[in-house]
Parts: sequence; structure tokens; C-alpha cells
Amino acid sequence: MTTTTTTAPAPPPVTTPPGASGAAVSALARFEMRRLLTRVPVVVAFAVYVAWTVWRTRVSFDGFPALQDADRATQDGPLLVGLAVLLSANHAVLRSRRHDTERHLDVLVLPRWGRTVAHLLSVVAAALLVAVCVGGQFAWEALKPGAVGHGSPAELLVGPLSVLLLGGLGVLLARLVTAPFAAPLLIVLLLFLATFLGFSDDDWTRWLMPSVGTYSAVTLPSDLIGRPAAWHALYLGGFALTLMAASVLLSGGARLRTAQAAVAGAVALTLAGAVGQSRGVPETVTEARVRASVTPEKVHTCVERDGTTYCVFPEWEQRTGDWARAVDDVRALAGGDAQDRPLVVRQRVEARYGLDADSTLASLTRPGEVTVGTAWGGNRVPEFAVSVAGVLVTGSEAMTGEMCDGRMVTVMWLALAGRPDPVADLRRVRIDDSDTGSAIVVSRTEPLQMTSAQTELLRELLELPRDEAAAKVKAGWAELTAPKVTTDRVARVLGLEKPEGEDGCL
Repeated sequence: MTTTTTTAPAPPPVTTPPGASGAAVSALARFEMRRLLTRVPVVVAFAVYVAWTVWRTRVSFDGFPALQDADRATQDGPLLVGLAVLLSANHAVLRSRRHDTERHLDVLVLPRWGRTVAHLLSVVAAALLVAVCVGGQFAWEALKPGAVGHGSPAELLVGPLSVLLLGGLGVLLARLVTAPFAAPLLIVLLLFLATFLGFSDDDWTRWLMPSVGTYSAVTLPSDLIGRPAAWHALYLGGFALTLMAASVLLSGGARLRTAQAAVAGAVALTLAGAVGQSRGVPETVTEARVRASVTPEKVHTCVERDGTTYCVFPEWEQRTGDWARAVDDVRALAGGDAQDRPLVVRQRVEARYGLDADSTLASLTRPGEVTVGTAWGGNRVPEFAVSVAGVLVTGSEAMTGEMCDGRMVTVMWLALAGRPDPVADLRRVRIDDSDTGSAIVVSRTEPLQMTSAQTELLRELLELPRDEAAAKVKAGWAELTAPKVTTDRVARVLGLEKPEGEDGCL
């Protein structure tokens, strides 16, 4: 008897279809992305960030932003989101250890380094969402009718890159330390360093921080900023890539040539950015700052409007219309030949000390020249009106700064009477925000002094109907603008009661 044994055909070998690993990483990345962006810390951080941005941007820069300042204003808010992403990404990477599923994941087709890549891609998604918010904030500023200047793409990248850096740090920390309290402790340490570790303004080490805020009352033309923004963005991007590539290496990807090359390239970028941002202000920028401060007429563009010449830095040319309206309001109330007297409004800035400068400019000595700064809106409008009125009354800024007599009443009335709320603007231009008593009147050049008697008389004049007060001022213009005229004499000329307050200058 013969037995025939039939051998079953061998099953075909199991092969991984091309791209399956990439598809698995992509699928896991989408899952982790949804989990990360819906985590409570991230949702709360984004809500606070967006709400704060909207609330602040509505009234930022008094509606007249310089875009070279607006780009830096986008950098602090994303740090809150970055800290939340750090905590949540770290928590997500440690999920398998908390639930004791690490040994089960190790038998899957997706290796440990692939899961790390998925977590890193979720961090990239958060950074891209912040980039959208940053773009929206800057676009809002740029679309305001009073916007001038030019923003820096490198400055706008700081916010998203900070989120990428902090998120990558959270993933790397999870691969180094499996303790769940490591991320909260790291956040406390980072906040401590940011709050209490002080850097001088010229210390290159401050550029090692994600965001380097430089805030000042002065706005410089965009070509005088002098910040190493591009180098700093390169440093942040390289640092973030270094942390992310190191996370992949520590997750079992040490044999991957791509990961090795990524680490080497990222470290090179980080070092190049760190060296570049430590070099200080370029010599060409320093020379341009001196030229703009000492001899601004060499870089000015001049335009004429209704008898007034406006000489400005090129980026501010479109703002001459706003200045012209303020000048016209003051001229319309003046008497004598002041309505037709030629004026030169010259834009000036002290740029030699960079963004940290906030010094008073010297008064112009040439007749008919008025200083205007680089900021506008808010208090700057009545301040400028006071300067214009002072030059119309005294002849020059230098003489206005030396004025200590009753002409101050005429100057302040010319500046404020055409404003929607003259008394509120009076408070805005006085250093103590008062509308009674003596005070210092702020100015881009030398400050002025108002005595208690002058303030009292000005309030009386402002309470009259504007047309009636204007008729009185024009009728007595010669006496009201005469040097050394007393406040009591001004009151008699205007037909007002003699003020009771003191009338002595400081």
C-alpha cells in the first residue's frame, strides 16, 4: 500500500507594502495632533493668547502702528502656548508608561523612533497654528489706516519657532526622564530664569532666550532697528531641530543616517545663528543712526501742503496728511499773519542709542520749524499741536522753550480749542495729568511750564463758545503774543476775570 503525502504550499512571505511605515507615522501623527490640540492646557493657553491679542490689538499703538514695532509685539504671547505644548507633549509621550502599554507598542510594526516622530509632528502642528495667529495679528496692524513702516519676517518667525522649540524640549525631556513631574519642574525653572535672570541691554547672552523684547518709547525707521532678527530666527530654528533630532536618536533611531545628518545640520545651524546674533549692531546701521539723528535733512523726503512743508523719513510720508490736519486746526484759530506764516514740520528722532533711547530732543532754533516725532495718535496729537502753536506765537521752538509769561495761555488755547475734548487733552499733555494748578507740559523738545493762574485763565477761555473765544483772541492777537505779557494783562484783553492763582514760573 502506497501512501501519498501532499505538502501544502508555503504561504507567501509577509511583506510591508512600500510606504507603510510612513503611513503609520502619518496616522499616528494625526491622532497625536488632535489629542495635543484638544488638551486642556493647550486649549486654555490658546484661548488666553487669542483673547489677549484681540483685546490689545484693538487699541495698540493708538491706531497708528509702525510695523517695525508691530512685528516684535507678536513674540511674547506664543510663549504661553509654548509652555502648554511643552507640558502636553511631554505628557503624551509618557502615556504608554503611565498605562503600562510600552511593551505592547514595542511589538508593533511602528518602531519607537517612529512614534517619537509622530509626537514631534503634533508639535509642528501647534507651531503652525501659532504662525496663523501671528500672521493674523500682524495683518490686523498692517491694515490699520495709520500703519507705516515695514515689518521683519524674521521677527514674525520668533513666536512659532518658540513654540516649536518648547514643544521639542518637552518630547526630548520625556525620552530622557520618565518621571511625570519633570516637565512641570522644567517649566518652573524656565519661568524663574525668564523672570529673575537679568541681562543687560548690550549683553549678547540675552539672545539665547527665545524672545528678546526691546521696548522703548521711541520708534525708529526700519533700517535703523539693528536687531539680529534673521540670525536669531536661525538660532531658534536650529535649536528646535537639534532637540527634535536628538529625541529621535534617543528613541532608537541612532542608526538612522537621516537622523544623524539632521542632528549635525541642526547643530551647525544653531551655532551659526548664535554666533551671528552675538555680533552686535552693524557699523553701517550705527552710521545711519548718527546721520538720522544729527543731520536728518540728508535722508528726509519733503512735501508741501497748504503753506507748510513736511520733511519726513520716507516711511512716514503717508502720515503727513494727519499732521496737516493738526496744523490746519491750529492755524485756523490764530490771528495776525500766523494763519499764512510758512512753517516747516521736521520729523526728528534720537537713534544713536538704539531702541533703548528715550531722550528729549533739543529745540530747533531756525524760525518756523516744528519738531514731530515718529509716534502718532493718543497724547502725541495734542503734544504736536502745542509745538505748532508755540512756534506760531513765539517764532521758533527755542523761544517757546524759554517762554514764561502770559503767552502760554494763547499757546495752549490755540493747541486745544480745536480738539474734540479740550480739557481731556489738557490733562494728556500735562505731566501730572491734571487740569488745575501749575504743571509741566510735555513735549518732544523742551517742556513748557504752566502756572496756576495760566491754567485757571485757560479753563475760563475754553468754557466760552469757540467762535466767541476765537474772535477775542484774533482781536487782541498783537497784545496776546507780545513778549513778557503778563497773565493779568491777557485776562483783561480777553475780557475775563483776573485769575486768583499764583503766576510764578519755576
